[in-house]
Amino acid sequence: MQHMVLHGETGMNEQSDRGEEHIGQTLKRLRGETSIRAVQRLTGVSNAYLSQIEKGTRHPGPRLLRRLAALYGVSVHDLLRKAGYLDREDEEPQADEEAEVERAYQFVLADPVFRVGTRPRGPLSTESKRFIVELYERYSGKRLLP
Repeated sequence: MQHMVLHGETGMNEQSDRGEEHIGQTLKRLRGETSIRAVQRLTGVSNAYLSQIEKGTRHPGPRLLRRLAALYGVSVHDLLRKAGYLDREDEEPQADEEAEVERAYQFVLADPVFRVGTRPRGPLSTESKRFIVELYERYSGKRLLP
């Protein structure tokens, strides 16, 4: 399974510290010129829902923000904070959460169905591992993360 990072060079801190953007505007900026349909294909979230989020009429949940952070190559903590789910003191990821994601990721790697194909080279962030696990959950119907 290959992980795709879209527009990771666009930093979260460019405008988010100014308080000018709502989370939807930030996500639209991070998406850049990538079509909303491409994001739909990669996340499994309808383009109508993604569009509503970008327009500010819907608010994304933490799970979707984790997927989008991995997809866009930005910090999940920045997105969660921007969306109002984290305070400044909550920025550091929980060690238990990282361990849970690592356990689930190792389960995915050990699945014989997924032993062939492209493997990640080098270390992956917790957000990237979570994204891979969530894709696996969707494909297999198994629930690996709480």
